Amino acid sequence: MLALDSSLDEATGEQGEWLARKIDNIPSDVDFIFIMFHHPPYTSSSEEKKYGGGHSARASEQKLAKLLEERQAHTRARFIVFSGHVHNYERHEHGGVIYFVSGGGGAHAYPIERASDDPFQSKQINYHYLLVEVDHQQLKVTMNRVELSDGKITWTKPDFVKITPAGPASASVAAR
Repeated sequence: MLALDSSLDEATGEQGEWLARKIDNIPSDVDFIFIMFHHPPYTSSSEEKKYGGGHSARASEQKLAKLLEERQAHTRARFIVFSGHVHNYERHEHGGVIYFVSGGGGAHAYPIERASDDPFQSKQINYHYLLVEVDHQQLKVTMNRVELSDGKITWTKPDFVKITPAGPASASVAAR
C-alpha cells in the first residue's frame, strides 16, 4: 500500500523518485499494489458540468496515471488506485490499472454525467464506501451504497469488480 501526497507532484521530485523505486522493486510474490491519493487522474466530473460542483482531473495526476500504466505493462502485480475529491463513485480501467474514485462521504455529494468508459453507469448520487477483500490471488472491491427509502436505511451493492494479478488482460469485471 502506497500513499501519496496530492499537494505535491506525485510523478516527479522526491515523491516521484520514491514511488518509482517502490514500483521498480516489487517482490515477485506481491499480487496487488494499492496506491492512494486525493485527486483522481480519471473522472467524469468537471468544473464545467451543468450540475454545479465537480472537479476536473489535474495534469499532475494524469501524468502519474501515464507512469503507472507504462509500468503496469511490465509488472505482474496489479496496480489499484484509490482517490477521492469527486463527491460520487466512479470506476475506470486504463492500461491495466484499475482506478476507483470514492468520494461518497463527507461533503455534499453531487451527480455526474459519466464518461462512456466508466463501467459503472449510474445517474444517482452515491453515498457509499468500498469494501476491499483479498483472498489468495484474487481481489474483490465492492461498492456499498446507502439508500433512504420510506424513512428506512438500506445498503445495496450496485457495483463490484474482481481482479487477479498477472497483467492487464486478467481483470474479470462484473457489475450489478
